[in-house]
Amino acid sequence: MPLPPTLYGGGLWAGLRVGILGGSFNPAHDGHRHISLEALKLLRLDAVWWLVSPQNPLKPTNGMAGLAERVEGARRIARHPRIVVTDIERRLGTRYTADTLTALSGRFPQTRFVWLMGADNLLQLPEWDRWTVIFHTVPVAIFDRPSYSLRALGGKASQRFARRRVTADRIGRLADMAPPAWAFLHTRLHPASATALRGRSDDDADKAHSSTNARSRP
Repeated sequence: MPLPPTLYGGGLWAGLRVGILGGSFNPAHDGHRHISLEALKLLRLDAVWWLVSPQNPLKPTNGMAGLAERVEGARRIARHPRIVVTDIERRLGTRYTADTLTALSGRFPQTRFVWLMGADNLLQLPEWDRWTVIFHTVPVAIFDRPSYSLRALGGKASQRFARRRVTADRIGRLADMAPPAWAFLHTRLHPASATALRGRSDDDADKAHSSTNARSRP
């Protein structure tokens, strides 16, 4: 596996299938790792990048750990040679997901990216900045979350791109498809929730932090 991505290291990742899981990772938890392992297997990926964002515009700064602390915490949780934790978004200077994916596609033109996110984010995706650009830039894989999935599949984003949804028998080839292309993955659920963890921490004199299975991003 190549070294973590750099702004000028596109050639090292040429020809590889890479899932992108972006967010604040405040903190990273086993739910993020579970999604990544499922993505590696079901989407036949070579690697998953955890893009630790400097600051998610949809989330408050209060209670947000520093970037270096969140990156280090994510590396402790990842514990897998094919899960790569990176702060490349900071070096790209991008703030919105649409801009980040456009920049990555330009700097890694021969890498086959797939954007990974939970059904909760699919439901709120129309609130993101230029959200349709995401679907037109890279294939998208949506992970099941029971309390959100039904509404998400009937929501604006999924209806807008309904004709480009990939059937279950083709999910393993999603990374090779031209966007827009997206798939809904029914996987074994993981109980980790950063929000719940954060709530427990507050009640227990700040003993721990937390975050959601797949965070909101702009």
